[in-house]
Amino acid sequence: MQVILLQRVAKLGQMGEVVDVKPGFARNYLLPQGKALSASKANIEAFEGRKAQLEAQNLETKKEADKMAETLNGQQFIVIRSASDAGALYGSVTTRDAADAATEAGFTVDRKQVVLTAPIKELGLHDVAVVLHPEVEATIHLNVARSPEEAELQASGKSIQELAAEEEAAADFEIAELFDDIGAAASEDEDLAEAVEEVIEDAAGDDEETPAS
Repeated sequence: MQVILLQRVAKLGQMGEVVDVKPGFARNYLLPQGKALSASKANIEAFEGRKAQLEAQNLETKKEADKMAETLNGQQFIVIRSASDAGALYGSVTTRDAADAATEAGFTVDRKQVVLTAPIKELGLHDVAVVLHPEVEATIHLNVARSPEEAELQASGKSIQELAAEEEAAADFEIAELFDDIGAAASEDEDLAEAVEEVIEDAAGDDEETPAS
């Protein structure tokens, strides 16, 4: 099926180009979203009549998208999720989650603008593309963690594996200190018992040396 593009479409063509696409792709995506028109003679003539207007509108929206990209690009947003000790999420982070996180931080992002090459199913920092305009794209970072504290540590550059190793080392250190304290207490008890025993022995010796009256 031939369509005329009303805007640039990635991997397909630029505004005004007539391209061949699968009918399903045209009916389910390009036509309903206003990205293209069927390439009939009437539609091509109508496009030519509106071309200057469409190009001006595209330039204006591109400028707005460029301006937003300057502030959005590189931003990091925290998404709190439950996960196993190994870092596997109980579920996944979706395009809606990414859009909601950005919106809560004051940016206007629609989930349809978010592009995930694969579902996010692990804790950590994930790069996510946001298409602000057919010719403008920004990259945001999703910090997926189990708590704000964990997110802060991940933001400093530590992976979930490093955090788990640090927690294990801290636990081992606490256990070692506990045994040291127990050992020290036991040693003190032994010293105290020896001292008491010496006092008793000394007292018994004094009794034996005292002459009978």
